[in-house]
Amino acid sequence: MANPDLNSLRLSAESLALIDAEVAKYPPEQKQSAVMAALRIAQTECGWLKPELIEYVADYLEMPSIAAYEVATFYNMYDTQPVGRHKITVCTNLPCALMGANEIAEHLRQKLGIGFGETTEDGRFTLKEGECMGACGDAPMCLHNNHAMHTHLTPGKIDELLDKLK
Repeated sequence: MANPDLNSLRLSAESLALIDAEVAKYPPEQKQSAVMAALRIAQTECGWLKPELIEYVADYLEMPSIAAYEVATFYNMYDTQPVGRHKITVCTNLPCALMGANEIAEHLRQKLGIGFGETTEDGRFTLKEGECMGACGDAPMCLHNNHAMHTHLTPGKIDELLDKLK
């Protein structure tokens, strides 16, 4: 690693192996093309992408840290601030809104006692507003921790989800 300040920051061997598998998909001189996958892997291990972690990934991929930071701050699936154990991202784009997403969002705000961009006091839940997630026909919908999609939401389905996540 080129930056000695990053020596204390390490990802697990498992995460580095996953990043290496992503890097292997590209020509050797284009390893920075794996930045999105590498940031996702790092975030999964560490919970969120603090600046030092973004720099670590950039250094590992031999790319300017600003380029990795641009990716991490552009896409809403990356968290550059701490989030709760369960991040719920509600799509509020027009198709979802027309199918009741605003009511679902309000139900979540009431149940959790937080607004978009906030985390419950116990650190369990973070509520985020998201852009189109490509499931307009299944609206309204949300993502749990960027990986599990919940569709055709109703207040009852939200209550079941929250109970399951407790």
